[in-house]
Amino acid sequence: MIFDAHTHVFPDKLAGKALHNLSEICGQPYHSDGTVDGTLRVLKEWGVDGALCLHIATKPKQQASVNHFAAEVQKRGLLCFGSVHPDAPDALDELARIRSLGLRGVKFHPDYQGFFADDPKAFPIYAAAEELGLPVAFHTGWDPLSPDVVHAPPQAVARVAEEFPKLTVIAAHMGGMARSAEAEEYLAGRPNVYFDTAVASLYTSPEEMLRLIRKHGPDRVLFGSDCPWSRSVDELHFLQALPLTSAEMESILYGNAARLFGLHS
Repeated sequence: MIFDAHTHVFPDKLAGKALHNLSEICGQPYHSDGTVDGTLRVLKEWGVDGALCLHIATKPKQQASVNHFAAEVQKRGLLCFGSVHPDAPDALDELARIRSLGLRGVKFHPDYQGFFADDPKAFPIYAAAEELGLPVAFHTGWDPLSPDVVHAPPQAVARVAEEFPKLTVIAAHMGGMARSAEAEEYLAGRPNVYFDTAVASLYTSPEEMLRLIRKHGPDRVLFGSDCPWSRSVDELHFLQALPLTSAEMESILYGNAARLFGLHS
């Protein structure tokens, strides 16, 4: 069984434009058409049995519509995280709505949302997510949108994990895109932190990847691709080239997500 814990989709009418614009920013090709049906189709072709879609409210006024879309996507077969914006005056109310909609957690992309992950203004949101039992996922590390300012470096995400020890924190991109050494120093081994493997094949060497998995523990690593920016099958091949045991691979590919998100095989 394979569960891809890091994918993205867009409303059908916006998908083409969104992918074009984001591809221009990140300098990467895309591997799906960005729609729900198109993404489900390519995931099936890549051998994926289930997936989690992460949504981002890039502006405060987008919260409600983003989470409404996430709830509709979830009805169509992809589990979803919703999103809140730290500058939204109703962010705490929206967190409660995320819970009531049955969404599985909250995604933050500090680069696109214009805040630093450890800014105290976001702490009431983290506290509320902790109380509601909602995991939070961060785009962690470098991002091409803000190449000179890293809004969620591993050290900042580690501070959040330390301040809120009962909060489940998913530090995407193996704890820090293009920041493997910092991820190893500040995040690896923290008990309330998960890593995901999204685009690890593009930004992490095999040696760094294995070292991070060993130090953090394979029981807290989630398989993810960042589809449409990488293919699940490519991230799978990257993992399969590492000297991991079959039990470790099973945990990363499905078991950890099953435990965290209540999946059933």
